[in-house]
Amino acid sequence: MKKNVFLLLAATLILIAGACNEIKTGDGNGRIVLKVTDAPFDISNVESALVKIVKVEIRKAGDGISDGNPFLTLSEDTVTLDLIDLRNGVTETLLDLEIPSGTYDLLRLYVDEAGLKMKDSEEIYTVKVPSGSQTGIKIFLHPGLEVSEGNLEEVLLDIDLAKSFVMRGNPMHNNGFIFKPVIRAANMAMAGSIRGLVTDTAGVKIGEATVWVEKDTVLSTAFTDTLGYYAILGVPAGTWTVAATKAGYDTVRYDGVTVVAGNKTVQNFELTKK
Repeated sequence: MKKNVFLLLAATLILIAGACNEIKTGDGNGRIVLKVTDAPFDISNVESALVKIVKVEIRKAGDGISDGNPFLTLSEDTVTLDLIDLRNGVTETLLDLEIPSGTYDLLRLYVDEAGLKMKDSEEIYTVKVPSGSQTGIKIFLHPGLEVSEGNLEEVLLDIDLAKSFVMRGNPMHNNGFIFKPVIRAANMAMAGSIRGLVTDTAGVKIGEATVWVEKDTVLSTAFTDTLGYYAILGVPAGTWTVAATKAGYDTVRYDGVTVVAGNKTVQNFELTKK
């Protein structure tokens, strides 16, 4: 399931709902919204999944990374996110900033540490991220993000918990975790979402079913909540295959599911028990 956190880049905090997408300042600046979400993790035994971000930077295309100061600093505030809470399209505004117009091709996310707390346990598995707090985690924007004067751009960072937190050794021995962040960036101006319900043939809603979007390879995955609902955000416009399954059920797959930029595509599933 997903939880979304917004890093809103502008001079003052602005509520997105009800805000116009144009800002007529005439100063050559545009506005960028940076959203953070999580791809799903097997959360049945996890109480919290914490990531501490200490700095966010963005790079203009063509500026390179070796000329001394090619990056624009967006934030140096320390923010701790609990990715378990960032689920199913829930969003939270972190900051809103104006930045100079231009094309941006790379984000750097500085992560100081990360950790997991398991249910029925007081222990928190905390892991340092050596390169994450020093050189930053590089997230490339493909295609580049075009920021123009007076316009709003949104970027979604999808953190894949299942791949980012890797358990050491045998899960039964509680040897802790290694944090190897896997992050996908999506330009929301060119993306939509897929959401819906997963039920069985009797109409009973199925929780903790796995739903994924793919085209050649898997783009993103979600788990249904207790009401059988799922949401996958930041899906680039186009035609996709969407599938769902759960242990004890057959896999149901729909090809040719169309996603339109800025729109919500509804795809429900009815799973049959094996």
